[in-house]
Amino acid sequence: MAEHLIEGMVSALSSLPGIGKKSAYRISFHLLRQDSRVFHEFIRSLSDTKERIRFCSRCGAYSEAELCDLCLSSKRDGHTICVVEQPEDVFFIENTGEFKGRYHVLNGVISPLEGIGPQDLRIKELIARIQPEEIQEVLVATNPTLEGDATADYLNQQLHPLNIAVTRIAYGITVGGSIELADQYTLGRAIRSRLKL
Repeated sequence: MAEHLIEGMVSALSSLPGIGKKSAYRISFHLLRQDSRVFHEFIRSLSDTKERIRFCSRCGAYSEAELCDLCLSSKRDGHTICVVEQPEDVFFIENTGEFKGRYHVLNGVISPLEGIGPQDLRIKELIARIQPEEIQEVLVATNPTLEGDATADYLNQQLHPLNIAVTRIAYGITVGGSIELADQYTLGRAIRSRLKL
């Protein structure tokens, strides 16, 4: 009976990204060894976060209110919008401390194989936000994949008539990486995205 319950816990944990069955077992046994109070506090914290987090009605990032702190901040550069695939991408870009503008979350990328077209993304909402007299640049920060590139190209076509700069994050070989270990696609993109020294 206990084995069945533990297997259910392992199955639930291993459904999370990046957690294999071995890690799921370790986490399960760790949680089971916890004091009941500590365990319930952990569960309550997860549940509370899930209940309170929503999506910003303007940019689509995670928020506790109708509008997120980034959209409400007067310290952000209102002339630049960074377009990302998912709400968590905002978190990662913010952690770099390099981008000071505003954000727009697409909630995915164009992927014909998965039946996802432009109409399934928050592209209309992005275009509605752009006032050419206010917005000077749209930085497209989709992932360097075929779908991410296709989405970036589509956005460039849609935004071109608005006469604003559309830029793309540079990418290629990782810092500390080597050319011999890079795949052909990444190496090709690195060459096309080369910078003048």
